[in-house]
Amino acid sequence: MRFTLFKKEDDNKMSHESFTPQHRAIGIISTLSVSILLVAYAITTILGFLSLKSPMDPIGNPYFTIMELLIILIALLLTISMIAVHAYASSEVKVYSLIALVFMIILTGITSSVHFVILSVSHPIEASGLTCAPFLFSFKWPSVVYALDILAWDWFFAISMLFAAPVFKGNRLETAVRVFMFISGILSLAGLIGVPLANMQVRNIGIIGYALVSIVVFILLGIVFGRTGCVNGDPE
Repeated sequence: MRFTLFKKEDDNKMSHESFTPQHRAIGIISTLSVSILLVAYAITTILGFLSLKSPMDPIGNPYFTIMELLIILIALLLTISMIAVHAYASSEVKVYSLIALVFMIILTGITSSVHFVILSVSHPIEASGLTCAPFLFSFKWPSVVYALDILAWDWFFAISMLFAAPVFKGNRLETAVRVFMFISGILSLAGLIGVPLANMQVRNIGIIGYALVSIVVFILLGIVFGRTGCVNGDPE
C-alpha cells in the first residue's frame, strides 16, 4: 500500500515537473482574479440593467465603462491563466494545452481591441454624426464590434476551454475542472446559433458558458494549482 502511494506521488511529481513555484503563484493569482472579476462584471451588469427605465435601453455610465474595463482586464488574466495551465500540463497532453493557450491569446487580442476602441473612439465618432457608426460600434445586432466579440468569446474562448479540458484527469478535483470546462466550452459554442438566426436572445446561451460557468472553472483551477504545490513539495 505504501509503495503504491509513493509511486502515485512520484508519478504526479514527474507529470507536473515543469510546473514551477512561479507558475503556481501566477496560476493561483490569475485564476482566482478571473473569478472575482467575473463576479464583479456580473454584479455591474445587473446594476446596469436595474438602472434602466426600459429593458430596451442600453446600459449607461458609469456601469458601461466599468464593464468595458473589466473585460479588458479579464481577457489579460485569462491568457495568463492559460499559460499556467500549459505549464501544469503533463508532456503527453501539452499539445492540447498549447492549442488552448493560442486560442486564448487570440481571444485576448480581439476582445481587448474591440473594447478599447469602444471606450476610446466610439462616442466621439458617433457624436460626429457618422450615419454608419451604429453598425460599427454598437452592441445591437448587427454591428462589427458585436460580431467580433461573439467571435472572440463564443468561438475562441469555447475552443480554448474544450482543448484545455483533457489536461485535467485523475482525481475528483481535476475531473470537476474537466467537466466544467467542457460545459463552459459547449455552452459558449451554442451561443453561435444566435448569429445565423439573428437572435441575440439565443446567443445569450454563450454568455452562460463564458461568464457564469467559467467562474466555477477558474475557482477550481486555482485550487488545483494550490494543491499541486503541496504534492511537489513546495512550501505552503
